[in-house]
Amino acid sequence: MSRLGTLGARLYRGEVGYDFVGKRKIWYGISILITITAIVGLAVRGLNMGIEFSGGAVFTTPNTKISSTEVRQAAEDAAGGHTVVVQELGRGGLRVQISELDTKEAVPVQEGLAKELAVSTSKIDTQLVGPSWGEQIASKAWQGLAIFMVLVVIYLAIAFEWRMALAALIALVHDLTITVGVYALVGFEVTPGTVIGLLTILGYSLYDTVVVFDGLKEASKDITKQTRFTYSEIANRSLNSTLVRSINTTVVALLPVGALLFIGGGLLGAGMLNDISLALFVGLAAGAYSSIFIATPLVADLKERDSRMKALAKRVKAKRAATAKAEAADPAAEEDDAPALEDAAAAPAGVVGQRRQPASRNRGRGRPSGKRR
Repeated sequence: MSRLGTLGARLYRGEVGYDFVGKRKIWYGISILITITAIVGLAVRGLNMGIEFSGGAVFTTPNTKISSTEVRQAAEDAAGGHTVVVQELGRGGLRVQISELDTKEAVPVQEGLAKELAVSTSKIDTQLVGPSWGEQIASKAWQGLAIFMVLVVIYLAIAFEWRMALAALIALVHDLTITVGVYALVGFEVTPGTVIGLLTILGYSLYDTVVVFDGLKEASKDITKQTRFTYSEIANRSLNSTLVRSINTTVVALLPVGALLFIGGGLLGAGMLNDISLALFVGLAAGAYSSIFIATPLVADLKERDSRMKALAKRVKAKRAATAKAEAADPAAEEDDAPALEDAAAAPAGVVGQRRQPASRNRGRGRPSGKRR
């Protein structure tokens, strides 16, 4: 078995683990810092909305040997200050996109491009997108996102409980804010493909969170009937048991998306892939982070406020104090109980453990020796 597989098995059995829930204030601080950075970037730079949302014109040229820089300069001179985006197409042509350009302004641009390429005007394919159509697309996108969020909360509240639904919703908003903030900081264009990518990563983040919550629900079943672990400790053990699975799933999902973003969009120049691949890459990474470092610790925080969990924590603390006092008073009992304590530490997440027999039961009994009488 590989080292990662061995580690995953040990995490699942509870033999090793990391205190994610206990150090939740660190993760909260990191998330708040990243979220503030994303919000500042969004407020200062704003989103670079594509023509599908802001309106404009798209000009497609035939095969040409003229560089994209020269074509961009010619389009900017003809457009009179409008933002110009030039993308190279696979067949050797160019796609020139100019935002907020109306029909009258599109004619000089088409003529300027035809002159620069030394072709007739009819060879330059022109498509106009009105701003009203873009507003309808944006409105539909926001409606779809709102409906998605409402359905998510309803499903989680029914399948689990309202605390998990609230934690999952906060994690989804966290992922969405970070992804949108990255778009604002890098200046990538927001297109319908970006919206599709955002909805996709929200679904992935929800999937990963639900898997973690399902394990937590099973591990915390009948938790008040035992006095070995608090809810936060059970949540942390459950999270560790699914940690390697979450990491493996995220890495496998990020590899093809990273190939689209860095190889397809960066090395090969397929800029049209950037809009959806960036949303997927950032969203998948943020979703994996939030399901581990945000969602589960938030659930633990909310559950620990419940009166039953508070009473459980007091019972666990009292039992541990009594055990420590007894072991300090009777070192021999501590030595006899050491194997049982090791077995308890290795118990799977959420398992209360076997009941240990008192050490005094076998004390004083020696190995039989001598002849039978």
